[in-house]
Amino acid sequence: MGLPLHKMTLAEFLAWDETQAGRHEFFRGEVFAMVGGTRGHARVIANLMRHIGNHLEGSACQVFSEALRVVVDDEAAFYPDVFVSCDRQFSANEKASTTPVLVIEVLSPSTESFDRGKKFGMYRRLSTLQEYVLIDPNSRRVEVYTVHRDGTCLFEDQTEEGRLRLSSIALDLPLKKVFAGMDPSEEAPAAST
Repeated sequence: MGLPLHKMTLAEFLAWDETQAGRHEFFRGEVFAMVGGTRGHARVIANLMRHIGNHLEGSACQVFSEALRVVVDDEAAFYPDVFVSCDRQFSANEKASTTPVLVIEVLSPSTESFDRGKKFGMYRRLSTLQEYVLIDPNSRRVEVYTVHRDGTCLFEDQTEEGRLRLSSIALDLPLKKVFAGMDPSEEAPAAST
């Protein structure tokens, strides 16, 4: 998150944000300009979008990236790095979702504490949320929080297992696919002609 710009209501923020060139997040009256990420951050998001999208093909669920925001009550509007919604009632013109079953945040040093704390607290208010995932592209750490109906969460560090297992969408993905393309020493796939 960048520096807060000024206080406003969610309705004011949504109207104001429509006129802005960049993206902004909203949290309890404060507006934050979103800053660019790193190559590793972008690579992990692209890998997740490809594999989750392929996995969900033909299902009622859809995967979204940073271009669509998630709104929580009147208190927050975030752009998750990746999220999945299984809402069958939607319009192609919607600019926000309130029904994610899965939210994935790819950590960066400037946002990690917010992603782990206040942002996770807000996401847990969503009745549809089943899993919240934090992925650190630098340490290659993968943490999955399963959210139960009673508000409790089960934490699982999946790093050592070498697999990202998401019960919310029945996905089992090797971590080497999550982190593919992160190292310059990795052999590039042959280009098809």
